[in-house]
Amino acid sequence: MRGPLIVKRAFSEPLLLLAALGSILLATTTLVALTMYASSIAEAGVRRTMETASYSQTVATISSPVTAETFPRFDQAVRAELTRAYAGPPALTTSFRSDSYAMPGQEGRERPDLLRFGSYDGLDRHAKLVAGAWPKPGDDPVEVAISLSASSASGFEVGQEFTTRGRLDPRPVRVRVAGVFQIDDPFGERWAGEQLLSRGVERGDFTTFGPLMVTRETFLARFATSVNATWTAVPDLRTLTPERLRPLAGAIGQVEERLKAAGCGSCVAASRLPDLLTQLGTASLVARSTMLIPVLQLLLLAAYALMLTARLLADHRRMEVALLRSRGAGTVRLAALAGGEALLVALPCAVVAPFLGPPLLALVNALPWIKASGVRLAPVADAGTFLVSFGVALAAAVLLVLPALAGARRTYVEEQSARGRGGGRGLIERAGADLALLVVAGLAIWQLQRYGAPVTATAAGGLGIDPLIISGPALALLTGGMLGLRLVPRLSRLAERITSRRPTLAPALGAWQVSRRPLKYAGPALLLTMAIAIGIVSLATAATWRSSQLDQARHQAGADLRLSGPADGPELGALGRGTAFTALPGVTAASPGFRGQTDVSGTNAMLLALDASKLGELFHLRSDLSEQSVGELSKALAGERAAGLALPGRPAGLVVTAEASTELPARLVLSDGLGVWRDVPLGLLKKGTNRVEVDLRALAGRSGTITYPLTLLGLVASAQEDSTGSLTVTALSADGQQVAAPPLTMSVSGTSAAPFVRRSEPGPLPVVLTSDLSAALKLGTGQTGRASIDRRVMTVKVVGVVETMPTTPAGQQALLVDWQTMQAHELAAAQLPRPATEWWLAAGDTAPAVAALGGHPEWDVTALDQRALAAALRDDPLASGLQGALMLGFGAALVFAVLGFLVNAAVAARERLAEFAILRALGVSSRQMLGMLAVEQAFVVGLSLVAGTALAVVVGVLVVPHIVLTGQAAAVTPGVVLDIPWTATGVMLALVAAVLFAIVAGLARHLRRQGHGLREEQ
Repeated sequence: MRGPLIVKRAFSEPLLLLAALGSILLATTTLVALTMYASSIAEAGVRRTMETASYSQTVATISSPVTAETFPRFDQAVRAELTRAYAGPPALTTSFRSDSYAMPGQEGRERPDLLRFGSYDGLDRHAKLVAGAWPKPGDDPVEVAISLSASSASGFEVGQEFTTRGRLDPRPVRVRVAGVFQIDDPFGERWAGEQLLSRGVERGDFTTFGPLMVTRETFLARFATSVNATWTAVPDLRTLTPERLRPLAGAIGQVEERLKAAGCGSCVAASRLPDLLTQLGTASLVARSTMLIPVLQLLLLAAYALMLTARLLADHRRMEVALLRSRGAGTVRLAALAGGEALLVALPCAVVAPFLGPPLLALVNALPWIKASGVRLAPVADAGTFLVSFGVALAAAVLLVLPALAGARRTYVEEQSARGRGGGRGLIERAGADLALLVVAGLAIWQLQRYGAPVTATAAGGLGIDPLIISGPALALLTGGMLGLRLVPRLSRLAERITSRRPTLAPALGAWQVSRRPLKYAGPALLLTMAIAIGIVSLATAATWRSSQLDQARHQAGADLRLSGPADGPELGALGRGTAFTALPGVTAASPGFRGQTDVSGTNAMLLALDASKLGELFHLRSDLSEQSVGELSKALAGERAAGLALPGRPAGLVVTAEASTELPARLVLSDGLGVWRDVPLGLLKKGTNRVEVDLRALAGRSGTITYPLTLLGLVASAQEDSTGSLTVTALSADGQQVAAPPLTMSVSGTSAAPFVRRSEPGPLPVVLTSDLSAALKLGTGQTGRASIDRRVMTVKVVGVVETMPTTPAGQQALLVDWQTMQAHELAAAQLPRPATEWWLAAGDTAPAVAALGGHPEWDVTALDQRALAAALRDDPLASGLQGALMLGFGAALVFAVLGFLVNAAVAARERLAEFAILRALGVSSRQMLGMLAVEQAFVVGLSLVAGTALAVVVGVLVVPHIVLTGQAAAVTPGVVLDIPWTATGVMLALVAAVLFAIVAGLARHLRRQGHGLREEQ
């Protein structure tokens, strides 16, 4: 009997039953989808990071001195420990380097050129043969393969045989060159620790050629005399899951300790992978915890929507429950009826929701940032998904039951007396719970702002999710909405007084109705307010995140395209690099630059030197980070520059004739047409007349060309301690033609410099400082003072202060100077010019320039492309994951709002059918009825839209900048600036208002038909 009674009772209120079913189904489906999404995005983020991680980030190396006798034991231990650490054997490569051997024919020299032998497992997979064949095992002669660069430098050819002797092992080794090979990617990260193998020659105190590569068997049999062996492990991490990150990091970190315990006391392990895994584990945890923020927002909204529906259902059944109680039904029986009815609605939702989650996530795949990242979310329902679904559904059922139980103890007489005019304040407001929630929400947001992420250290020393922090935004929205309810009675009374003075009937009746029963309208108003606030906060977070990715990319790159690498190289010399870089396709402006750590009055700071005249085209500085614009900084930074002697034409060589009073080492300082400064050694000038020839073309490198004109700037010479000398340049000729130049005479004491064109001493050095460095030096904009830069005290003038300097990490103190002005000060202080370690380029489209650079690996340059960097930041699933969760919550929130408004408006209108019929009988027209309803609902809708927007702005300012993090769960540099897309917000508010007023119009039309019938009946 109970089962049919529950079913009949449930279907006696089809509208409310349908509303409860829709709310529970929406809540369970969305929350299940969010749970799936959080798990999927964390796995996608880990997988993407592992797929894009560089070789140097994932590789692990173990090195140890070995002999032919100890190597097998060490090799077995290393392989066993690596297999144990990675839970499977990684791709393992073993390499060896021998002791030094003398170049054939140079055994008797004191400083002979040297050879080294080596072995590298699987070298044939990373190199191709140019000539000959790969070596075979053997001892007499030893077959070797040599790289093409080593062959060119040493002169060894295929088929050549020679004998060499070791410097430590005197036994002769007869060698035959079996083949010449070329490494596929000689400048790749794999060979970062194998400079001799990738370059073929190392020059230092000794010149070393090689290595002469032999098979492992040959090396162990002939060269393994306490030489260094290196095991390189490259694991396959494509299937790594977030749960395995920290255990794997710990296991890799213990490899060296375990190897020493296993008997390899000299083994040294090195890997950046544990740090990467630990950081990634933290980022994954932060990403998942941050995605709990929209989950909790949606939970609160769903709970409130369900409680509104449950309250309406309980109000409708108040008299019915009282009659049942008067006829003997106890609290348990009534609870069973209400619980059975709630389960009848909730359980089907719990079963269906896990299957609706994946299709809902398919919509997330269509979001632009998810689609651009290449991540495709395709989760399936599992046991955990059903557990979440049933948990949410059961919680919803409890919420449906609670209002029914609250009134189950009233008698019929008590219910009759309770009906009537309600109070102006709700129970929560009377108890002051909204103020208590305000304190809790404020504490939670304060903690979020302080810690920067909803993850804190646990008592066990690990990381965990702080429930107070993640609940802060949701509590703030709820508290703001509840505080807004305090305005409903006051505003309704104000509206009543205003409309009562007007002659029109509909506004007065509508305002009087709201003022008479404010609590009836407070519930829908709070629901709409929270939904609107969630929607605007979601839009603001997404927009802020997108703009922050661009800000980060612009800050990290500094320019459209920033090139870094050695200032000089064999292919492109110091005066050839700029010519090649400025000729890249699409480049519209360029500046040489220096970027490096320096000491500023005892503070470690980043020194950045660029051509001030090009800052407006090159320098990416967000406008809010400085009181001055980039154009103003550009004008202020340009100080006194050095004058020079321009060489006519396009000379390939220069001859300097100089008279020295004693032996003096000297260097010539010159610059090219792009402003690159270079010092050229003139060697040790002897006493008397010296004639020094300078090969200018060599300054451009083998494949580089010089940008003319060349300018001679000065001469730097050094005298021995406690001695002085004089130096006079008597003649200059370029390509055999005399250069008209005034005589340059200098007195040398210590290190001295003399310019070719004399000017007065340069004035203060204009600088732009970061705010923290400005505070440390106690110098503000426009002030001049003394500062020590690289332990050289000089006068500086602060022309600007920025919050953070482009290309520097958070908290890094930095200063910006003009390239030419800085070099002029260096020359005046007899310092050699700073090298151009970077080139900053401006280009509308950087792709062609990057492609051209990719075709020249021999230039040895690293390109940082601002557009590619922005795309990489945008496509990081861990960084962008919150946006998809917010969009899911955003859509669900709007549906909850519309559904809740529809149900409340329909039920409220149905309850007032008799009232409407009487008004119609008294002569109130249908138009006036529609106006009255429009005024009532316009009050709710208008108040909700305004309050929701205001609440969203407040919560956005307090919360959004602190939940937008990098993919590594770090604070963003430069700081996040809240971006509320007001156009999209306005469109959303207009659409919501249109839908809600369409509901009101439909209800009015329906009531007009029903009211007409009821009036005729009465």
